Amino acid sequence: MQVLKSSSVFSTPHFLNFSLKPKSFIFLLYYSSSSSSPCSSSSSTSVSNSPLFNYLVKNLDFTETQALSIANRYPNVKSFEKPQSVDNFFRNVGFSNAQIAASVRNVPQILFANVETELRPKIKCFQNLGLMGTHLGKFLSRNSVLLACSLDKKLIPSIQIVKRVLGNNENKDLIKVFDRSNGFIASGRILKLSRNIEYLESCGIVGSQLSRLLKRQPRIFRMRQSALRDLVSRVLDMGFSTDSRMLIHAIHTMNRLSEQTLKKKWELLKSFGFSENDCLDMFRKAPGLFRPSEEKMKLGIVFFMSLAKVDKNVLVSRPHLLMNSLEDRVIPRYRVLQIIKVKKLLKKEPSFLNLLDYKEREFLQFISRFTDHVEELLMAYKAHLLHT
Repeated sequence: MQVLKSSSVFSTPHFLNFSLKPKSFIFLLYYSSSSSSPCSSSSSTSVSNSPLFNYLVKNLDFTETQALSIANRYPNVKSFEKPQSVDNFFRNVGFSNAQIAASVRNVPQILFANVETELRPKIKCFQNLGLMGTHLGKFLSRNSVLLACSLDKKLIPSIQIVKRVLGNNENKDLIKVFDRSNGFIASGRILKLSRNIEYLESCGIVGSQLSRLLKRQPRIFRMRQSALRDLVSRVLDMGFSTDSRMLIHAIHTMNRLSEQTLKKKWELLKSFGFSENDCLDMFRKAPGLFRPSEEKMKLGIVFFMSLAKVDKNVLVSRPHLLMNSLEDRVIPRYRVLQIIKVKKLLKKEPSFLNLLDYKEREFLQFISRFTDHVEELLMAYKAHLLHT
């Protein structure tokens, strides 16, 4: 059994000031444009003088490089009458200039679509789902590929299938699914979507369980069926039954983690004294515990076992404790409890683990009982917000 030592950051004298800060992430924004064969300076000059090039730069605020990239694809365009018509239409239905520009950058061919026969029916379709004005523009500027696919063969069938699975009239849920699956829908793989739904239903994943899985992990529904069957098989091999409500959470987790990553997290738990069976029990009870990074898992384990002195067996039986946010929930409530203990505000010390299960409203009501110390307790509870 590994002996745990409290690090200085968790030591009792510092508990009032303890604050977790998430790591800073550096995002490398990489812009690339497809290169074409070298062209003469005269041809480049010709394209840069084209009506389309000038229109994109002046009307949609494209950079010259962006405008040139699109103008090169349509060298024979001599008039911007159709692009102007498309532009006007988008503005009339509530798109901002930036949203129109984003849509065109993503799918340049929509500039040459027929407004009445191609664009208006699709826009009407999304308006019927409750998307209007800038909300419509925001959604379609991110998913402009949907404006380039067939309304009757792709959009409407996809809407019908997804609505059936969601089982409600909450179009906002449908929009979220489309927002995360636009490429799949635009590719027209309706048959694959239907077959994967049928397979999951055959595994006992139906109703609200199927709906929840679709909302959280729509990419599972566009997997090759052989890959989907393998995924479900691996989950069942870990002891899940088809009637378990944890099945979809396990599928969600296993789909996001490689076997190597899951193994590393298994080894992390073992390094703190958990057995193979302990790890398996924890996974069955709380598959979501294994989705965060190893670093977050480790911080949680160290806090509970080293500082809060929670027995390992308690974490095995209640692994959801490790899923609570250290910064937003666990440590703030721990600070409050320490003040209550130090000041001896209660004859009987409340259970820290039970306090973690309180809803926010319930925990604030608990604090309000200590009328002479409410301000101090609230300051301790909300201290982490002062550093954000």
